[in-house]
Amino acid sequence: MSYNKSSFFGNIPPVVLNLMIINLLFWVASQVLPTSFGIDLVKLLGLHYWFSDKFNPIQLVTYMFLHDTSSISHLFCNMFGVWMFGRTLEQVWGAKKFLFFYLFTGVGAGIIQELTWMIDLHGITTAMNIAIAENSGEALVPFSSMFTGGNIANATAMDVIRLKQQIFAAHVTVGASGALFGILLAFGWLFPEAKMGLLFVPVMIPARIFVAIYAAFELFFGVTGFAFNNVAHFAHLGGMLFGALILWIWQKQGKLY
Repeated sequence: MSYNKSSFFGNIPPVVLNLMIINLLFWVASQVLPTSFGIDLVKLLGLHYWFSDKFNPIQLVTYMFLHDTSSISHLFCNMFGVWMFGRTLEQVWGAKKFLFFYLFTGVGAGIIQELTWMIDLHGITTAMNIAIAENSGEALVPFSSMFTGGNIANATAMDVIRLKQQIFAAHVTVGASGALFGILLAFGWLFPEAKMGLLFVPVMIPARIFVAIYAAFELFFGVTGFAFNNVAHFAHLGGMLFGALILWIWQKQGKLY
């Protein structure tokens, strides 16, 4: 088989190319396995809340290779970003260093998402623990809008334990967005004056400003909860945070470039 370096795929560095292929294969598998073999990859490998009985530490890595199965847009947008910015970083850093950065920021994004869930669920978790200890659902009355099927005040400890696991299991995230935002930050860090633009905005701005604006929007959406879908905004910021950490360390060590 001949290899044409001038081809589109021949010009993509190996880690970026393999990441794109692996993510595509996982997306196809996520479509085929549930109907053909009854295997739900999102339930198995998606990142679950770490107090859920469905959580497995390996999910902090595997979740970033899965994407929304309802359409290909989630996968396409993430892989387009990895291709657009990741290939430059891989050419500068080399394959091993780029792969480490990708996985490090992806895992970091997952950790921040877990901490975000912990904060969001603190109130209901405390109430459920009290309800279990008292064998009564009275402590859950302020959260009654979250439950259906009867008066929550009449719930027993076993009822609350089941409800607790259902609520925890409902929190799951997938996608390479955290790693992608780490890549975006690194591109802005290494090439701060590179010109970048947004769709439908005919103004090119330096990468450092582009990244700052993007981060500000993510923080706004994450804090306000305003979003068009279930986007893990704090996970995106987590990818940037862990990216900034390792970039700062490399810069101090003189290993940034």
